[in-house]
Amino acid sequence: MKFIDYTKIYVKAGDGGRGCVSFRREKYVPKGGPDGGDGGRGAHVIFRATKELNTLLDFRYKKEYSAERGQHGMGKKMHGRDGKDLIINVPVGTLIKDEGSEEVLADLDAEGAEKVIAKGGRGGLGNSHFATPTRQVPRFAQPGEEGEERSLILELKLLADLGLIGLPNAGKSTLISVISSARPKIADYPFTTLVPNLGVVKFEEYKSFVVADIPGLIEGAHRGVGLGFQFLRHVERTSILLHLVDISDNEEGDPVHILQKINRELELYSPVLIEKPQVVVGTKLDAAVAKERLNKLSRHCKKEGIDFFPISAVTGQGVKKLLSFVAGKVEERKSVTA
Repeated sequence: MKFIDYTKIYVKAGDGGRGCVSFRREKYVPKGGPDGGDGGRGAHVIFRATKELNTLLDFRYKKEYSAERGQHGMGKKMHGRDGKDLIINVPVGTLIKDEGSEEVLADLDAEGAEKVIAKGGRGGLGNSHFATPTRQVPRFAQPGEEGEERSLILELKLLADLGLIGLPNAGKSTLISVISSARPKIADYPFTTLVPNLGVVKFEEYKSFVVADIPGLIEGAHRGVGLGFQFLRHVERTSILLHLVDISDNEEGDPVHILQKINRELELYSPVLIEKPQVVVGTKLDAAVAKERLNKLSRHCKKEGIDFFPISAVTGQGVKKLLSFVAGKVEERKSVTA
């Protein structure tokens, strides 16, 4: 299934029903008074978060949503029926913005969270409301108010305990395929992962956490270069970052410089990202490892007080130790935010 995490749509709430102009007719009341009922309220447009969806794909094919109007008022002071609210389901983690002002209208980051995005119009009053001692036969009523309409931006940000980051081909897809049931595309060329992949890691009997393999980024990602914003949008919602660096002799460039370069991209996009807890992972131990690269990265992490784990996702070397450490960190984070 294609992963869509950004789209634009138009929504229109229902108009209110108009009030009724009516006069009662009774046998012994030749000039019966006004009895026009009120119009019903137009339906609201409500967005609701659900875990049953994990992409905004449906909104690519349907761009306009209109809620029903309220029923008009009737004689005998009968109130028109309110319009049935339009519920639009979106994935958990959806951000809803006004397209014109880019104001954030809702951040639906929990199952069942909902928000009225466009309010239905109020129903008009019937002529029974306008009778006075000097105006006993009002021949007018209120029209219903128009419902709100909005052009919206829907933006999905993945919710994950652990986010895998690193240059293209750093081994993120291989690692998530080994530790979870996710099956991303894996190949020996850059940008094989074009969309984020989510997987659930079950560790020991009762521990589990959600991990996201996020598309690789390159220098200039904060300006949208490469997969740019597609990558960085999702990093914002992860609790802990697992920073993968290739330490095999097939990789070119100083591993410390690579680490710092990617962290710089995070900081330029949002200073909040660089403050997230980070664990550095040296990958591809099964390949011909350049000892100099491994030792240099290890020394740097020790000096900076960063947790460092060399692993091979292919052979499993060091993976269990890494997962044990990360599972503990995830539990700590959950207990703090609970």
